Amino acid sequence: MPPYRVLSRSIAGKTALITGAASGMGRATAHLFAREGANVVVTDLSQEKVDAVVDEIKAAGIEHVVGWALDVSDHDAIKAIIPKTVEQFGGLDLLINNAGFAHLVPFTAEGTEYDDVWDRSVSVLLTAHQRIVRAALPHLIKSGEGRVVNIASTEGMGATAGNSPYVAAKHGVIGLTRAMAVELSREGITVNAVCPGPIHTGITEGIPDEHKELFAKRRVPLRRYGIPEEVAHITLNCCLPASSFMNGVAIRVDGGQLARNA
Repeated sequence: MPPYRVLSRSIAGKTALITGAASGMGRATAHLFAREGANVVVTDLSQEKVDAVVDEIKAAGIEHVVGWALDVSDHDAIKAIIPKTVEQFGGLDLLINNAGFAHLVPFTAEGTEYDDVWDRSVSVLLTAHQRIVRAALPHLIKSGEGRVVNIASTEGMGATAGNSPYVAAKHGVIGLTRAMAVELSREGITVNAVCPGPIHTGITEGIPDEHKELFAKRRVPLRRYGIPEEVAHITLNCCLPASSFMNGVAIRVDGGQLARNA
């Protein structure tokens, strides 16, 4: 029998760019990756909020972190941030597409509201993913162990009324993940999606606590909402050198929500 192979579970020294990292799951991922020894680039719309996360991480005695404002719907901004990252840390190994928003709008909405939400949803939640991966591709290839993690949603596996632009975009993220995994694997790059369910984030903070509690008791086998750090750890697992044969999958982090019968 061949000897047991010891596979690395360390991302120390890798460089990670995380979008939407000023709050929620992105912030938790930035903290976790930095604590695991990765060079971390924190990005989000607001430079002030980005700086706050960078300061939090540095307060823990970690210096290998920088942060820049980034609007992922701006193609030129995406193309500019990749060379900045490479100049700062010498390369790019891990790309976490986390930036997002949610805006409920009924399919029957009158006027331009539905089309406006649709266009922004597709731009931020889907188009931005392929643009930033394409911009980063030469460096991910050079890495030899490039990892892309797209943060999708359980809404990419089902649907909620009044949420069709978000649902459509997140279904698209899972499809794009699979397509990129098939095409980019020849370059040594793995592409996976993480699909959070009900999580305490900025997107859900407007839901009253009693409604969250009732939903969790009725729909989630673990009977609670998840926390951002629980999602961040699954994202980390997708980036480990030891996870090199996991490719093109959509991982649910939903407390069992989609596993149960309706």
